[in-house]
Amino acid sequence: MDAVSELLADVRARGAVFRQTIMRSPWALRMSSGAPLTLATMLHGEAWIVPDQHEPVRIGVGDIAVVRGDVPYAVADDPATTPALTVTDADYCPGAGGLEETRTCGTPADGAAVLLSGAFERRGELSERLLQALPAVLVVPAEDSGHPSAEVVAEEITKDRPGQQLVLDRLLDLMLVSALRSWFDNPLAGAPAWCRAMDDPVVGTALRLMHDTPAHPWTVANLAAKVGVSRAALARRFTAQIGEPPMAYLTSWRIALAADLLRGSGHTVDTIARKVGYANAFALSVAFKRLRGVRPSEHRSRVGQH
Repeated sequence: MDAVSELLADVRARGAVFRQTIMRSPWALRMSSGAPLTLATMLHGEAWIVPDQHEPVRIGVGDIAVVRGDVPYAVADDPATTPALTVTDADYCPGAGGLEETRTCGTPADGAAVLLSGAFERRGELSERLLQALPAVLVVPAEDSGHPSAEVVAEEITKDRPGQQLVLDRLLDLMLVSALRSWFDNPLAGAPAWCRAMDDPVVGTALRLMHDTPAHPWTVANLAAKVGVSRAALARRFTAQIGEPPMAYLTSWRIALAADLLRGSGHTVDTIARKVGYANAFALSVAFKRLRGVRPSEHRSRVGQH
C-alpha cells in the first residue's frame, strides 16, 4: 500500500451529518459543531470560509472545502459579514430549536445560496496522521477532482430512501478521498512535503523504507546505504525537500502511528511502543510527551471520549 492510501485507509464515516442550507444575502454562520472534519460545497451561489487567524477562502459551485475541526471558522456570503447565528452540534440548522429531522434548512428562493455540508462526527473515522497533514482549510476546485457532484449529494440529502444513511456515509468518504487525492496530485497545491517527495529517487525511497518498516532501528547511515548514497548526501537532500532531518521525520511518523494505534486498538502502550520502533513504553512515553504534550495513556483517554 502506498503512503497516501495508507493515510486515507481509516477514512470511514459512520452516521455522517449532512445538511443543505439555503441562505439569502447578507448571511453568515459561525460554525461550532465540534466535528473533527467538515466538508462543504455550493449547489448554488458562492460562499467564503473565514477561519480565525487565516485568510478567507472562496468556494464556488462544485468546489470542495475541507475544514479541520480544531480551526474556528465562519461561512458567509462575504468575509466582512458578521455572523448572526452559531451552528453547534445540538443546533445544526440555523434558527432551529434543535437538531431537525429534515436535512434541508431554509426556504427555497430565487437567487439564494445553497450550501451543502457534511461532517465526520468522530475522530475515530480519520487517522491522526491525516488530520496532522491537512492545512486549516483546503479548497479543491471543482475541475480538479472527481468527487461526486453537488447535484448528486443534494438529491440524496433531500430524498428519503432505504439505506440512505449508508449512502451518505460513503458519499462523504468519497468526497474527502477524491478531494485529497487531487490535492496530493497537484504539485502547486501545498500538499505535505513527504507526499511531493515520493517521486524523488533518493528521498522517496528513504520515505518508503521508514513508512513500510517504522519499527526497524533506522539511522541515517543505514538508510543512506539502502538508498545508495552517502550519509551526508541523504541528510542534505532529505532536509531540503522535507524541511526536517530524516531522524526527526521518523520520530514524528512513529508518534503519529502510535497515536492511531492508541485510538484504534486495545494494545498495551508497551506493545504499541515496539510496533512503532521504541524499546519499551517508557521510551515511547518520553517521545510522545515531547511531541504531543501528553503521555500516551492521556492521549488514549482523551480520544476515547470522542
